[in-house]
Amino acid sequence: MRTAKDRFRHAILFEVLGLLLVTPVGAWLFHIPFQHFGAAALICSIVATLWNYVYNFAFDRVMQRQTGSTQKTVAQRILHAVMFELGLLLAMMPFLAWFLGVTLLEAFVMDIGFAGFYLVYAFVFNWVYDIVFPVPDAGAAEFANAG
Repeated sequence: MRTAKDRFRHAILFEVLGLLLVTPVGAWLFHIPFQHFGAAALICSIVATLWNYVYNFAFDRVMQRQTGSTQKTVAQRILHAVMFELGLLLAMMPFLAWFLGVTLLEAFVMDIGFAGFYLVYAFVFNWVYDIVFPVPDAGAAEFANAG
């Protein structure tokens, strides 16, 4: 299992690299000045990170209370992911429209673009992260912690 330090490194690298990729592409695609789009992307990143923590904590508490476990079935994982994205979409769409001076429809398209980008990005990032920073063997980790 990963340590708290490793999870922190993972979260920081994920967000920083994501912003470095999404900002220039998003600014170019939507014809919005780089700095303005970058500020919106940074705020969205912070909100998404906070939402991730709060949502997962709440979802796990509800699951624990209703089922006695936080182990998710495939159907529960799908529900979990869809509800997470819908909650984030509902929170960010009005913000993007206001902050970037675009219509709600344009903000919706941007938000869907963000979600699509981060879906692919998360898959690739996590795969590469696991190769570059492999999870230590459980026995080796216990041995290292004992000494």
